[in-house]
Amino acid sequence: MKKAKRIIHLPFPVYFWTVAILAFGGLSASIYLSINHYRNYTDIGYKSFCAISRAINCDTVSQSPYAISFGVPVAIWGVIGYMFFLLFLPFASGKIAEKKRTWPLLFLVSLAFSCVSIIYALISTFYIQSYCIVCMLSYASNFFLLYYVWLIRRRFERTGILDGLRRDIGFLWNIRKKCVSLFSPFLIGVILVVILFPDYWNFAPPPLSADIPKGITEAGHPWIGAENPELVVTEFTDYLCFQCKKMHFYLRQIVAKHPDKIRLIHRHYPMDHKFNPIVKEPFHVGSGAMALLTIYATGRGKFWEMNDILFNVDRRKGTINIKELAEKVGLDHKELSNSIYDRNIRHKLQIDIWEGMKLTITGTPSYVMNGKVYLGQIPPDIIKNVLD
Repeated sequence: MKKAKRIIHLPFPVYFWTVAILAFGGLSASIYLSINHYRNYTDIGYKSFCAISRAINCDTVSQSPYAISFGVPVAIWGVIGYMFFLLFLPFASGKIAEKKRTWPLLFLVSLAFSCVSIIYALISTFYIQSYCIVCMLSYASNFFLLYYVWLIRRRFERTGILDGLRRDIGFLWNIRKKCVSLFSPFLIGVILVVILFPDYWNFAPPPLSADIPKGITEAGHPWIGAENPELVVTEFTDYLCFQCKKMHFYLRQIVAKHPDKIRLIHRHYPMDHKFNPIVKEPFHVGSGAMALLTIYATGRGKFWEMNDILFNVDRRKGTINIKELAEKVGLDHKELSNSIYDRNIRHKLQIDIWEGMKLTITGTPSYVMNGKVYLGQIPPDIIKNVLD
């Protein structure tokens, strides 16, 4: 009779260091994503290495409102989670733990990581409709982390998870002084992060001031800034485009500081497939209707008020309450609601889109200065030369 082949398991340190490497890899990914999130909101010219396309774009994910949870970026929560995991890991490495202790607890933590990964993968698929390469790598790291922690429990401890947790609590209670000295600073740090973390993602334009000239061009386009400008910047924007919002507010701040040198002219170029012929698939749905609302507001002398509200609209809601919007701006809500179907207003929007197409504009934001078109951002030397 043929003998069954004996399975030789790898030694415990191999499994342990694999778990440690995966946890440090997840921590590194979260640190990178935290930096990426910060730079997306604060660095005008920033573009990450994985901003490859509409579907594969780390920046799109960072710019999503889903990248913030409980007032703190999700990437920062990732850093906190991996640090928590790594703080427990040394307790599972020594002989005192007998290769068993804290692994049930680490299994539950890694299971939570995997569940969160699934949730955010679904959000990327169905709500953001774009994927972050680094996020996907961290999700894979979480699943491998769960597998190897499970494997360690299978190899070295075969008790149930509840019994293992009960023993973990007893083990940690016996070394409670060490646990308190280690986890107290961590807990205090987490509390301070939640309370004091700056909301740098909530940027806004400077308040509209009577001291800054505003008007309408002969062609009917709203402008703000210098009456006799040294530089005229014409922007083509989309109200659901994050980069448009960031650049628009950046230019408004420059105009507020130098109202006698730069004039900003606003044009509409919604990347909404229902309005813009160059967009063949559903994208930025609703941005065309938002442009119609601002065109109506322009005729009532309320363009800049409407413009600032729409750039800051919560994209997670999916709809805009026309009555509330009208009250904020100071317009009749019935007229504002009906303006979406007004042929003259729609024609004005089509003129902006047609002129943008003539300029070969393929995306937003785009800028026209001195007869040249700049896609995405303005070369800093142009503005610097004017300000100098």
